[in-house]
Amino acid sequence: MSSLMEVAKAAGVSVSTASRVLTGSSHPISAKTRARVIAVAEQLGYSPSALARALVSRNSRLLGVLVSDIVNPYFSVIARGVDDVASRAGYVTMLSNVDRRTTTEINRLQTMRDYRAAGVIFAGSGYDDDPHTPELVKAVRQAREQGIHTVSLTVRDIGCPVITADSRTAAYDITDHLISLGHRRIAFVEGPSGMIASRQRREGFLACMSDADLAENARCLPGGFDFEAGHAAAMRLIARPPLPDAILAANDEAAVGALNALRQAGIDVPGEISVAGLDDLRVAQFVGLTTVSLPLYEMGAMAARHIIESAPGTDDATTTILSHRLIPRETTARRA
Repeated sequence: MSSLMEVAKAAGVSVSTASRVLTGSSHPISAKTRARVIAVAEQLGYSPSALARALVSRNSRLLGVLVSDIVNPYFSVIARGVDDVASRAGYVTMLSNVDRRTTTEINRLQTMRDYRAAGVIFAGSGYDDDPHTPELVKAVRQAREQGIHTVSLTVRDIGCPVITADSRTAAYDITDHLISLGHRRIAFVEGPSGMIASRQRREGFLACMSDADLAENARCLPGGFDFEAGHAAAMRLIARPPLPDAILAANDEAAVGALNALRQAGIDVPGEISVAGLDDLRVAQFVGLTTVSLPLYEMGAMAARHIIESAPGTDDATTTILSHRLIPRETTARRA
């Protein structure tokens, strides 16, 4: 592949003139000169870098996706939705792990601004009473002023559009399903402490138990969004009998961890106890886990379309709630 200097020499122009032509600069250059430079570039097989074009046009075809935990399959489904839409439109997706830290989100957003990304998607949940929220709000505002679209996939008050599922209602619905099967004593394995998504799912569980006059039978256990957290929570229940009628975990990963602990202890699921989760990840399908299917792929796809199709400065802080559906499987059964 030829260099910019070779193109300029062959076209009989300066390097700066060749650069302006090939990066789409609005600098006044005659049509004849533009045509000659473009023809020579095509003949020599020259292609300007995407970053160079971005520096001139003030935007690029880069979509940033900020995820809480890059190994969590929840975010893999979202990222696939983003990338499928982005790649068809000629955009490139950049996935970045933020380890559930708001400060890292702010730093990654600044990096996306430096690369003049077309948009940034906040795929992870934020925290309640986060002291870093004002700083993140400022960074989002600055990105918008630069023409960079931002979208959040969780309800967060950071000044950008939200495309999400109703986690609270999803937790309510799966709890209601367990109650409809005759379960009265239900244990809930919570998500990571302080996270908005964890609070929403706990609230949905407790609201349903209260509406069914079963608030006294609701038990919340410290947990997390990973296999180990669910396994540890179930082990604590096993060590202190009697077992509840059912275990509901804040997500599928934790539910599978609980399911594994129960089966290792020789406890019949669902004969003695039912187990359910939230999200409907592939692991839930493999083990026959009752869960709620959240529209993760659709959330990512819609966020990408919003960024690609919206004009600069049109990111009103609207909220779009997508529907979910209950998926009964083999880990739950009617209680005798």
